[in-house]
Amino acid sequence: VFYDSVWIKANKNITRSLVNQLKTIEEVYQNDKKNLDFFTDSYKNNFNFEIGIKQEIFPNVTGERKFSPMDRSLRRELKSVFGNSNYWFNTSKFKNAVEIKIRSGSDVIEFLVPKEMVSTSSVRLFVLWTTLPSLVLIIIALIFLKNQTKPLVKLAKAAERFGKGDYVNDFRASGSQEIRKAAFEFDRMAKRINRHLNQRAEMLSGISHDLRTPLTRLKLQLAMLKQKDVSEKMSKDIDEMEKMLNDYLQFAKTQSQESTITINLNNLLTSIKKNFNNEKISYIDNEEKIELKGRPIALKRSFENIIQNGLTYGDKVSVSTQKGKKRALVIIEDNGPGIPEDQYKNVFKPFFRLDKSRSLNQSGVGLGLAIVEDIINSHGGSIQLGKSRSNGLLVKITLPF
Repeated sequence: VFYDSVWIKANKNITRSLVNQLKTIEEVYQNDKKNLDFFTDSYKNNFNFEIGIKQEIFPNVTGERKFSPMDRSLRRELKSVFGNSNYWFNTSKFKNAVEIKIRSGSDVIEFLVPKEMVSTSSVRLFVLWTTLPSLVLIIIALIFLKNQTKPLVKLAKAAERFGKGDYVNDFRASGSQEIRKAAFEFDRMAKRINRHLNQRAEMLSGISHDLRTPLTRLKLQLAMLKQKDVSEKMSKDIDEMEKMLNDYLQFAKTQSQESTITINLNNLLTSIKKNFNNEKISYIDNEEKIELKGRPIALKRSFENIIQNGLTYGDKVSVSTQKGKKRALVIIEDNGPGIPEDQYKNVFKPFFRLDKSRSLNQSGVGLGLAIVEDIINSHGGSIQLGKSRSNGLLVKITLPF
């Protein structure tokens, strides 16, 4: 709107007025050549025009600029008044003047006209004054928006940390009233969830403790029995019950409070292999350093569960790692009987046990893979099952870093 109403129209009116003056000078010169000196001096003193009459060859090469609004406006007005081949001008030869040549019969009238009479200088000043305040306002708006979005980013990061199982105790609400209200409700929700998780862990821990006491007494009584065959069978049943209690307690503690730190995944898997001290386990370290944020005890428990599961049902377990752009991949394979493909989703359900294959004559309550999935998901990762190269179980775990 500004360009159309101010720049174009103002230049058009100024240029048209100048060309009309040039036409007047050319007509006066044709009608009265005797008073030429008086006429040129008068225009020089009053309008700052430089006028010269020469008998020379009219230039054929144009001196105008194609993409200049000033040149385009001047060409349009000169063409409408003097015709196509009777004018020539150059706006770039002089800094403060425009050179114009008009063909008048056999003579060439040369003008040096101030640029102020062709282009308005106030327009550029106006554009400058409108551009600078706009830039300042944009910078102020960006700073304001950054301060407004900072509490939202802080809230999003806190929600992401909480979603990965990290305890958010240092969160403080800030920002506008609506953002503070949302942050306050998020803090209340996180505290309620943490309270429920702690109550669940405490309840199962108390139940496990209460059940261990009579089991311990039963063990003592069995140790004093003289019928060793009976006592051995009952001891096995009691040991299995203790293992079940430990599985329940371990499942309840998957969301136990643990700080999130930077973990070297290579070192973690190496330490797990050393702890097992079993030649059936092979760890392929590609010597590519992989570091990620997580809870080391929880991750160690999940990897140990899968490796122990492989050792229970197979004779060989292979562990390897791969590093992607934003995620780390841990691959664990065994040569056991594997899991049917239609049961891949079911084995992650708590207390689910296969009737055949990997659960044949094996003790357990079906919480191993449920614990693993809970830990991996709380770290923002994923777990997938498949068939290994030796037709056993293939476990792929991805973790963000």
